[in-house]
Amino acid sequence: MIGRGTARGASRGTYRGTGKFQGNPSQPTLDKPRREAILDLSKYVHEKIRVKFTGGREVTGVLKGYDQLLNLVLDEVVEELTEPETRTRNLGLVVLRGPTITLLSPIDGSEEIENPFLTAE
Repeated sequence: MIGRGTARGASRGTYRGTGKFQGNPSQPTLDKPRREAILDLSKYVHEKIRVKFTGGREVTGVLKGYDQLLNLVLDEVVEELTEPETRTRNLGLVVLRGPTITLLSPIDGSEEIENPFLTAE
């Protein structure tokens, strides 16, 4: 068909020996800086962490790995169930999806403190 895109076998861009691909500007190039992760979780690898999700679920486990999207791999995972009664469930090794995580905190070195904004009634 004439006038509809590039003909079969035709190049969409050229390599001109400059180390750069000369083609469609909307395509990503290799020269862009790599985006850094928002959180540096490397200091928590092999440490026990608590993770809360949208919807209220909560788990604790040992962080084994993560990626830029905050997808996590946890081992020795225990889920704390609160309804209808408080109990725990062992899940073992799991992969947690980053978009569903609302809170992530280390277990060691953290303790609950009194709310300074709570007024006595």
